[in-house]
This record gives sequence, structure tokens and C-alpha cells, in this order.
Amino acid sequence: MLSFNHMAYSRAVTKKTVIGSIALLFLLLLAVLYKKYNPLESAFFPACPFRSLTGLLCPGCGSQRAIHQLLNFNIAAAFHENMLLVIAIPYLIVGWIIELIPHPDALLLAWRKALYGPRAIIIILFVIIAYWILRNIL
Repeated sequence: MLSFNHMAYSRAVTKKTVIGSIALLFLLLLAVLYKKYNPLESAFFPACPFRSLTGLLCPGCGSQRAIHQLLNFNIAAAFHENMLLVIAIPYLIVGWIIELIPHPDALLLAWRKALYGPRAIIIILFVIIAYWILRNIL
């Protein structure tokens, strides 16, 4: 007979699996849309509200176009659209992979703290702000 704790764990795993599957399906749908349709040529994709109001580029401006270019294997064009996004994608993937490892060893935990800990977050914030300023004055 199954214990109560096992049943609760089973429901939690099932719920997590369903949510993960829905999220993956949503991401695949977005990938198909971004691969097929160029945000420059389609009114379906929203414009940046910051740029619409100020005329200045925000750190995310060009991200939709960069994703379209990446999905069509045009790395140079993606880098031209938003270099910060192109650089950030491998960083985010590594963080996601580290989180998927069920029982990380001490070395991996040290790397995670170095790359994604509080000090790293502050550095990333400064990089984003510097990118924001520099892309508008250069």
C-alpha cells in the first residue's frame, strides 16, 4: 500500500511534469513563430514601449529580431541586433543545466555561486546598464 507521503510526492512530480510540458510546448510554439516570421516585417510582434516613448534603445531592443536571426542560424545578424542577448543565451543555458543536476558536488556548487550568486547578479546589472548607455551613445 502506498503511503500518504509517497502519494503527495507522486502528485507533486505529476504537477511538475505537466507544468514543464506546457512550458516546453509554449516555448516550441514561440520558436516556430520567431523562426518563420521576421519581427521587422510582421505587425504581430510588439514594439518596445521604452523606444516608442523616448526614441532610445533599451537593453532588450532588438531581442525579437536577434531570436529570429538565431533560429535561422544567422549568428552575425543576431549579434548585430542585440549582442547582449546572444552572449546571455549560453550563460542562461549553463545556469539551467546546473539547476537540473539533482545532487551537485561541492565544486559545482562553488561554480554556481561564482556565476549566479549575489556578486554575479550585481556584475550583470552593471553590464546591462553599461550596455544600455553605450548602445545609445555609440
